[in-house]
Amino acid sequence: MSPQSGSKPGPGTPEAALGVVPGPPVAENRLPRAGIVVLNLDGKHHLRELFESLAAVDYPKDRFEVILVDNGSTDGSVEEVRAHFGWVRLLQNDRNLGFSVACNQGAREAKDCEVLVFLNNDMRVDRAWLRELVSPIVRGECQATTGKMLSWDGKRMNSAGGGMNFVGIGIQYGYDEELDPRYDVARKTLFPCGGSMAIDPRIFREIGGFDEEYFAYYEDVDLGWRMWVLGHECRYAPASVCWHHHSSTSSRLPRARVRVLQARNPVLSCVKNYDDRNLARVLGPIFGLALRRIWLNSGMENVEPFRIEKAPRALAPGAGMLAELARWKEHERVRLKRSAAADLIGINDLLGNWDHWMEKRAQVQSKRRRKDEEIFSLFLKPRWCIETDGTYRTLSEWLFEIERLDEVFPPDSIPEPRK
Repeated sequence: MSPQSGSKPGPGTPEAALGVVPGPPVAENRLPRAGIVVLNLDGKHHLRELFESLAAVDYPKDRFEVILVDNGSTDGSVEEVRAHFGWVRLLQNDRNLGFSVACNQGAREAKDCEVLVFLNNDMRVDRAWLRELVSPIVRGECQATTGKMLSWDGKRMNSAGGGMNFVGIGIQYGYDEELDPRYDVARKTLFPCGGSMAIDPRIFREIGGFDEEYFAYYEDVDLGWRMWVLGHECRYAPASVCWHHHSSTSSRLPRARVRVLQARNPVLSCVKNYDDRNLARVLGPIFGLALRRIWLNSGMENVEPFRIEKAPRALAPGAGMLAELARWKEHERVRLKRSAAADLIGINDLLGNWDHWMEKRAQVQSKRRRKDEEIFSLFLKPRWCIETDGTYRTLSEWLFEIERLDEVFPPDSIPEPRK
């Protein structure tokens, strides 16, 4: 699959500002040695289609290798690879180390590669996928790329590059939309989606790879944002096509544990990557919105026992007062829904370890090579509000206005993403 000929970005689309013109096709003798790292956790049912599609790519067979990092699968994945795909190099972990650690582990094993590639296990790839994914890097147009990800049946978009809102929530551009020529235009992107990405291995090592403290989720947003801060560039390569079973692994994990990461990691990325001035402006709104989200998910309905103005008249000293105090002590704990507790734990992972994260922030900021204002157009939807609750949306709009963030961020350049 390739871009439609003659397709042009319309006015107001992100491609109008971020679109780029790719160079000529890369000759076969210039194609680099590629190390393709695939992470697997109980994904045996995906591996045959994935590896059969990789075996059929239009790329010199002696110029790429596939490394499967297995994170403690118990479904026979390892046995499947050994029995049917002996050409795949296998690394075994005895437990789930997370996406970040395992991908960095695979990257270290791809010692001789000239371009490093990461691919989800729940994929199948087009014949031109690898060639088109690495070509912008070979031509020196950028240091990292991401490809076009389609739904498994190919009828809808899954990802055409990424953006985010101002509190760090990532956006997969085009997610669940119908196919459209605007997704066939090469452009700059905030981050390369970790499901299908290529990167110069020297740059990957130089910037520190995926942040292993993220475990999973948003490690690719952080990596891409950090690349831009440090003076590098990421691009969307639409002719590099793959098909994706969306959230195939994460849907089988405990939701509360996943939510901790989804609440925490966007905030960690903001703390690390905004410059001093802009971090000071967004940190209050970030925590204010997080607190409102925790309340909305808390499940607490009866708050009258906490309202002093609702309390009965003061009790006289004696047995009645002692009984009332004993009743309060008995009900000292309140019930909190897991989703709210997960958000609270995620935010506390930052606030309770502040000195550590300030040190990590300092490491990034000391190497800054690009101003925030040169990056913000890549966010695509800085005002996007992920929650549907009206009070949350009103608060988000007010915080954006009171902090005068409209002076900081350009107007949103894409329609609101689907929930």
